[in-house]
Order: sequence, then structure tokens, then C-alpha cells
Amino acid sequence: MPKVSEEHRAEKRQQIIAATLRCVERDGFHKTTMAAVVKESGLSAGSVYTYFRSKNDIIHAIAQSGLTGVTAAINRLIPEEGSDMDAPPPEWAIEAATQHLLDLGTELGVDLPRIALQTWAEAARDPEIHAIMVPEARRIRDAWRNYAEKAIDAGQFRRGADPERIAMVLTGLLPGFILQRIMLGDVTPKIYAAGLADLLD
Repeated sequence: MPKVSEEHRAEKRQQIIAATLRCVERDGFHKTTMAAVVKESGLSAGSVYTYFRSKNDIIHAIAQSGLTGVTAAINRLIPEEGSDMDAPPPEWAIEAATQHLLDLGTELGVDLPRIALQTWAEAARDPEIHAIMVPEARRIRDAWRNYAEKAIDAGQFRRGADPERIAMVLTGLLPGFILQRIMLGDVTPKIYAAGLADLLD
């Protein structure tokens, strides 16, 4: 298949995904229908259904792509084998992850924290959505565990600390940031990171 055709397919898929995100942000997850996605995308129904058979197919594609980029943002903090660099302190890591989420939302033109919260709520009631979201949640926690292993070696956490338990806590800090960002509106990545530094000190 010619390269231009692959690029065209990727562009159309992204157009549909972006339309879905705008619908979810505006109307909520449960009220977002394929008809609404078709209208928002500006494409024909036939074109949309060529790429995605259902809303869950779109959500599956979003989850598989790691759209939020949080896993990639965490992985960038992990020094490569043989590198002279140390893993940064956890407050730096949390600031990087939360700031990335906000920056990407700005780039996509949507409020990613709000969409994340609605997606979690849907996952709590819909077993199919839950099954779709679990692998991405696992990838995020695995990335934090890899970071924690390097951070322990660098002296950022006490020697002998359990990286898996640290990963559980760091993973939980992301939803905490998102919830406060939506409900209270006064939390920023820098303030949140400073609070973590104060707590650890």
C-alpha cells in the first residue's frame, strides 16, 4: 500500500479520535454516541465506520495509543543503561508527568483531566471499558516502577525500599492531581510537586 494511503488513514483515524474526545468533554462519556462523533468529525458515517465499528473501538484505540503520553513522559525520566545520569527526585518526576498532561490537552484542544475523570467513571460501571483501560493503567504503573528502581539506586528513596509499592503511590498521585484540578482548580504541576517535596522532607 502506498505510503500516502497509510498517512491518510492515520489522519482520518486521528480526526475521529479528536472528535470523540471533544464529544466526551462536552457531553460526557455515556451520552457520546457514534452519531455525535460522526457529526463532530465532519466526516460521513460510512467513513467513520470504516475505521471504527463502535464507540468502544475508538476508546480501545485511544487506550492502546497511550494518548495521554503519561507513560512516555515517565519513561523519559529513566536513565538509560550505562548513562551517567541519575533518576531525578520524585517531585521533579510528578511535575513532569502532570505538566505533560496539561500541555498535551492544550495541543489537542481538549481538557484531558476532565476526559480522564469521565473515562474512569465509565470504566467503573462498564466491564468492557474497564478491560480496555486496565492495560494502559498497568503500563503507567510499570513505568513508575522502573523509575522507582532507578531512583532508589540514585538515593532518591531509602535503600531497600520496595519499587512496586512506590509505583502504586506515584500512580495514585496522578488521579489526585486530576481530581483537585477539576474540583478545586487551584492546583498546578509546580505547586503539586512542591507539596510532594515538602511531604518527603
